[in-house]
Amino acid sequence: MGTFCSVIKFENLQELKRLCHWGPVIALGVIAICSTMAMIDSVLWYWPLHTTGGSVNFIMLINWTVMILYNYFNAMFVGPGFVPLGWKPENSQDSMYLQYCKVCQAYKAPRSHHCRKCNRCVMKMDHHCPWINNCCGYQNHASFTLFLLLAPLGCIHAAFIFVMTMYTQLYNRLSFGWNTVKIDMSAARRDPLPVLPFGLAAFAATLFALGLALGTTIAVGMLFFTQMKIILRNKTSIESWIEEKAKDRIQYYQLDEVFVFPYDMGSQWKNFKQVFTWSGVPEGDGLEWPIREGCHPYSLTIEQLKQKADKRVRSVRYKVIEDYSGACCPLNKGIKTFFTSPCTEEPRIRLQKGEFILATRGLRYWLYGDKILDDSFVEAVLV
Repeated sequence: MGTFCSVIKFENLQELKRLCHWGPVIALGVIAICSTMAMIDSVLWYWPLHTTGGSVNFIMLINWTVMILYNYFNAMFVGPGFVPLGWKPENSQDSMYLQYCKVCQAYKAPRSHHCRKCNRCVMKMDHHCPWINNCCGYQNHASFTLFLLLAPLGCIHAAFIFVMTMYTQLYNRLSFGWNTVKIDMSAARRDPLPVLPFGLAAFAATLFALGLALGTTIAVGMLFFTQMKIILRNKTSIESWIEEKAKDRIQYYQLDEVFVFPYDMGSQWKNFKQVFTWSGVPEGDGLEWPIREGCHPYSLTIEQLKQKADKRVRSVRYKVIEDYSGACCPLNKGIKTFFTSPCTEEPRIRLQKGEFILATRGLRYWLYGDKILDDSFVEAVLV
């Protein structure tokens, strides 16, 4: 009992408010629907207590659910790890290579970035994920990626159960000219009849769960491959963008230099071990990082400072010609604009005709940039 109380403290309970967000509500809802329907359909299709195969199938299904939820809650509640408030490098001279965060009243450690949603500087920040209502970074990158792997695998297993359940139940009740189909249905037949009836409502629920499982497999599977691609290069999503802009900056000014990403260890296995360890605890302390031979310890942060200075020079100044309410998905700006709204929780800036903005980058219907207010800037997404 003493150990249990030492783990659950008042400050841990405060984290439960992360569940009160549309992202976790939808994610946990999909997990609950798919898992519950898969367990019910397993009883209908492959009775777990009569055969070894049925028992293994049911245990695997429970195992998927437990592992998915374990890694999901780890990613949500353990969090990415934050740079300590008031942090500064041990060597005071190194501060010249670092950016200063006025909100956290601290220097931004290498690979860290300030998250406006979390209102803290996040160690090795990858992105702020609305599905876990938290940032993905140094401490929870492994758990988040494992969740992205396990969710599609569990959904594939569930989808197979849904298909076989619908097939066997319809096979036992109706004949749609399937007499030529050669499938061994002996595992599906048992006496007495299933305790749970499979009527029209159960068929509709199974079909709905199948759609959720297939959609999750495709969407989350793509996110998993994206994450693994950057992990094997020992990067984050933000650092991939910084590297892109570095190459663009060199090409734009035709500089005689080559940008080398400093944290790539030169081996995919070594890069992999920077995130995934047997102990589950990532390597390092989140503030200092090993770099490849020949690179400056602060080469990435120096590049960020160069890009920040270059941002004002190369940004395009626009004049607002029409009012914009700052709505996330504006209906009055056209169907295409509505359906191409960026999938991000960054604030949209409310604009009035005649104001000026400084666009740093853009999509076809949206711009990312700053609103010019008396020589100050508000960074966000613009329509």
